[in-house]
Amino acid sequence: MADKRVDEPTGTDFVGHEWDGIEELDTPLPRWWLIIFYACIIWAAAYTVAYPAWPLINSATQGVLGYSSRAELAEDMAAVEAERAPLRAAIAEISIEDLPADEQLMQTAVQGGRSAFIVHCVQCHGSGAAGSAGYPNLNDDDWLWGGDMAAIEYTLIHGIRNPNHDETRISQMPAFGADGILNDRQIADVVSYVRTFNGAEEASAASARGAELYTANCAVCHGENGGGDQTQGAPNLRDTIWLYGGDRAAITNTVTNSRFGVMPRWGHRLDPVTIRMLAAYVWSLGGGETAPTVPDDEGEDVAEAQSNEPG
Repeated sequence: MADKRVDEPTGTDFVGHEWDGIEELDTPLPRWWLIIFYACIIWAAAYTVAYPAWPLINSATQGVLGYSSRAELAEDMAAVEAERAPLRAAIAEISIEDLPADEQLMQTAVQGGRSAFIVHCVQCHGSGAAGSAGYPNLNDDDWLWGGDMAAIEYTLIHGIRNPNHDETRISQMPAFGADGILNDRQIADVVSYVRTFNGAEEASAASARGAELYTANCAVCHGENGGGDQTQGAPNLRDTIWLYGGDRAAITNTVTNSRFGVMPRWGHRLDPVTIRMLAAYVWSLGGGETAPTVPDDEGEDVAEAQSNEPG
């Protein structure tokens, strides 16, 4: 103690360490800092008693207040659902063809559909719904199975080429090359003819030969003029929109090996209102078609088919 040294200007003891003439003072922590520090310790201890905190083998301590963040979330979600319930009920009750005429309901449906699209559809169709090779662009007006709201809703409910589901959209293009229906030269001629529909190639001897082959093998689905047929999902060959590519190599591959894309059916995964919202959102992207006029009895049959989706 006799060697204890004190810093004269501050009256604080030296610790005893020295580095290159620099010495450390034994300055105590400010009292306000100590008060806050101990208050934090007390608050933390009280928190672990009041709220769920300490993990156990199968659960955790529940806390004397009985608070649960999951229960709070469930209450908040229930409150939101209760707020949305009248609009969702109205969307469910209105005819889907009449939905665009109701501005408030349509806006609600589009917003809800956009949220559902981000969760369930962007993986294939992309965040902007522009699609990619093998996945349709939903922004254009080229539709295999129809682009009115009822047709889109039906496609969403039943999907495309889903096995063990009688109501699914189904079409099958023959693999003309793989199945030996046409040889390589004949396929090349058909491709030449198909590419004349949209001006990708000029008429030639090959396309003339291909025209005869097209009439015999392709016109029954795609039509004599290549305009397609939405009733059986046959693509329009006259535009420049190609699901798998429109160059010679891509079309040759399609004619040779066929294509068999599959879309999930959402009728057993999503509730009917969410599906209707999705249909409204997709329809609103810019390529939606006007619903065709059908006899009342036929329209009732379509509605019944859509409501009979098994769970």
